[in-house]
Amino acid sequence: MAENQDGQEKTEQATSRRLEQAREKGQVARSRELGTSAVLLAAAIGLMVIGPSLAKSLMEMMTKVYTMDRSQIFDTNSMFTVWQTVISELGWPVLGFILMLGAVAFIGNIVLGGITFSTEAIMPKGTKMNPVNGLKRMFGIQAVVELTKGIAKFSVVALSGYFLLTYYFPDILNLSQDNLPGNVGHALKLLIWLFILLCASTLLIVVIDVPYQIWNHNKQLRMTKQEVKDEYKDTEGKPEVKGRIRQLQREMAQRRMMAEVPKADVIVVNPEHFAVALKYDAKKSPAPYLVAKGADDIAFKIREIAREYNVPIVAAPLLARAIYHTTKLEQQIPDGLFTAVAQVLAYVYQLRQYQKGRGRKPTPLPLSQPIPEEFKQY
Repeated sequence: MAENQDGQEKTEQATSRRLEQAREKGQVARSRELGTSAVLLAAAIGLMVIGPSLAKSLMEMMTKVYTMDRSQIFDTNSMFTVWQTVISELGWPVLGFILMLGAVAFIGNIVLGGITFSTEAIMPKGTKMNPVNGLKRMFGIQAVVELTKGIAKFSVVALSGYFLLTYYFPDILNLSQDNLPGNVGHALKLLIWLFILLCASTLLIVVIDVPYQIWNHNKQLRMTKQEVKDEYKDTEGKPEVKGRIRQLQREMAQRRMMAEVPKADVIVVNPEHFAVALKYDAKKSPAPYLVAKGADDIAFKIREIAREYNVPIVAAPLLARAIYHTTKLEQQIPDGLFTAVAQVLAYVYQLRQYQKGRGRKPTPLPLSQPIPEEFKQY
């Protein structure tokens, strides 16, 4: 099992950051056998498709070249005519065939691993010119694997060729009994199919090589548990620092929340353990919404600020607990609590009118409010 310099076993799968760093260095899973097999098959199929038209063009070109009269042979300008014939008859088909092979070679080599471009991978390195490292690569495990693949490819192609020749041997012998030019066409067709089947035999190597390259790539990028921990610290930060950041964020959020308490219409309390600050602004929300909430020490601070700014405090234990557990900051209260909150706000508005001398003193609000069973918190 692979080990690092500290002697720890590399048992952990590579993290996403490790995979990204390897890709930036150009280290991705590749299968040369996949690209080679794709090019061979494309060449064989391409010859089968364009072979007849290519042979016809070649025959027409040779007919024109070999039927020149005496005056054309001794004419120095005839050479340009010959080249024009060659280009027009063979140039474009051959160029299209070459471009098709280039496209297949490109696609076949990026199917596994995708497109990568790394300047670090092409930079010269002294370790690559070190003879000792070169000998290690020549006699290392990877060299043994490549030698095994080479022997396997030769064996597969040789055995496939033997079985194909054995299978098509009667057809090959029958070619001598055919008449011209039919036997030439049959021979070409037989040759192309033999070529296609031989190229297809390399797919057996591809089926084995692709999973091996993926496995080997993942194995090379394995990490020790310590490397995973160190990378987590580097990317996510030390737990102490993250804890301090979260604490500062909570304190900032709490200060912003406390700044909203003086703007509230009412503070509903438990009366000791919970406190929620509600506000109703028809322009902002169709229903009352929560501007602050807290338990224990934070609830005490909310009540303290409310008294300082003369914000009404109403004791409604069930309602306070229900709002605290079901409603987030800046979120309007649930539909099921509309009735209870409406009663509280009505009481607060009547109390304000009484304090201004514009009405009679409202009846004290009962501690128990109409709270639906699903919102009750005990």
